[in-house]
Amino acid sequence: MSVLIWSLTCALLLTGLVGCVMPLLPGTTLILLGVLLHKWLLPTTLSWIAVGWIASFWLLSVIADLLGTLVGTRLLGGSKWGMAGATGGALAGLFVSLPALVIGSITGAVAAEKLLGKRTNEEAMRAGAGALIGMVLGTASRVACAVAMIGLFVLAVW
Repeated sequence: MSVLIWSLTCALLLTGLVGCVMPLLPGTTLILLGVLLHKWLLPTTLSWIAVGWIASFWLLSVIADLLGTLVGTRLLGGSKWGMAGATGGALAGLFVSLPALVIGSITGAVAAEKLLGKRTNEEAMRAGAGALIGMVLGTASRVACAVAMIGLFVLAVW
């Protein structure tokens, strides 16, 4: 039974790591789920302090993910319209593929800035570039948090 639990935990951790860059897979959430399941099924192998630290990195990844595109769009001059358009475009592309997610975010920011924000082409394109930069930074932050979560888990159970 222990081997099955360890296999399930490892599968959730690895799927979560892949999910940090793939659409429709809640990366760090799967990692946290794997850790919590492991703690529940094999309680003596992992302390609650370790679970708390891992959960802290999960929360950090969620915040970084939400703020990445919004802050990136805003830093390059995008307005609230660009931030809303980038978020809407990312949500629309999320259900298709990783390239559609990126293209949707950029297109959403540019279209919203141009149509709703009444911005020039240059300003709208800058907002789209900011959305792309923010998405890349958000993904990098998510991957870094996932690696930290898995590293903390490995150190805790070692």
